[in-house]
Amino acid sequence: MRPSTISVTPAAAAPAAGAHGLPLLRLGFRPFYLVAALFAAAALPLWIALLLGLVHIELAVPPVLWHAHEMLFGFAMAVVVGFLMTAGRAWTGLPTPRGPALGALVALWIAARCAALAAPYVVYALLDLALLPLVAGIFARVLWKAGNRRNLPLAGILAALSIANLGFHLSALGVIGLAPVRPLYAALALITMIECVIAGRVIPAFTANATPGLKLAAQPRLGPAAMAATGAGLALWVLGAAGPLTAATLLAAAALQLARLWGWQPWVTRGRPILWILHLSYAWLPTGLVLLALAAIGWISASAGVHALAVGATGGLIIGMLTRTARGHTGRPLQVTRPEVLAYALVMTAAVLRVLLPLLMPQWLLAALVAAALAWSAAFVIYLFIYTPWLVQTRLDGKDG
Repeated sequence: MRPSTISVTPAAAAPAAGAHGLPLLRLGFRPFYLVAALFAAAALPLWIALLLGLVHIELAVPPVLWHAHEMLFGFAMAVVVGFLMTAGRAWTGLPTPRGPALGALVALWIAARCAALAAPYVVYALLDLALLPLVAGIFARVLWKAGNRRNLPLAGILAALSIANLGFHLSALGVIGLAPVRPLYAALALITMIECVIAGRVIPAFTANATPGLKLAAQPRLGPAAMAATGAGLALWVLGAAGPLTAATLLAAAALQLARLWGWQPWVTRGRPILWILHLSYAWLPTGLVLLALAAIGWISASAGVHALAVGATGGLIIGMLTRTARGHTGRPLQVTRPEVLAYALVMTAAVLRVLLPLLMPQWLLAALVAAALAWSAAFVIYLFIYTPWLVQTRLDGKDG
């Protein structure tokens, strides 16, 4: 696909009357997408360096737990917060944090990431636990004030993520007798449910809007059924319920999610990378559910299913939405350039390397980890190179936001 060329006249670039304040802090997606991409680009190489013994940092938890927690509650949560603080304004017409208030939320996120590496564990835990309840309260207040009851469950999921995070830190500190990995599994399950909700709205809408004459059939029963089965299957997995029951529920959920995706007609997105990345990423969700089902009956390690959901589904949907929503909210065309397509391909390659290669060739696990980390990091370096100037400047049309 040829790169988009954008011509901006001085008049078009002039700030609108309503635009005010530092551009980076005008809307939630701007700073949170930026710090999320920075963290994604840096954290995976650091994790590999720790794993190989090339870097020595005194972490309060084992490096593998630091890696899992920070990719969920650091990287993914930054994207979720940025997206919801932006979507909340679009859904309600009411203001969400901006300026100093938004800057304070970002500073809290940054402080927690730094504390994970350099501060006493209690300081890290307190900083890390502070952000999500604040965001959940802000988001719920905006929705409630606007009478937007439809999206209130998303605020509930943020609150549940806060509880999962608390469970992780209490278990890491030895306060409760719970394996720290269980709250992390719960967090991944909750993030997956957020993806099911948001993707179920935006993927068919984006696909229909971009494809003249396309009419997608409504899924009044299939969508809720897929959501319910997925939630039930993931809950059983998180709780460590009996293998056959968990496996059967997860397989049923995978079948329903695959049927849901098929109903969105993913084949029509050929030639439109900004769409096919969302469809392809969503396909990792039923893949991950199948892999978790196989793990539940002891056929494979749970790691394959975890990373199918975390790298393939979550990472893919994130890179797709980071590009699409940032383009839309900075006044740019919804048509990506070749470097952005390369970033998409690199995230999908990272998922294949991390999930499938170790299953097929276990002896190549370490090489697969290194290659996947490099592909992932390169994808977000590309994003930063293209989008950083856009995130710190006023919209092309001069509007606020």
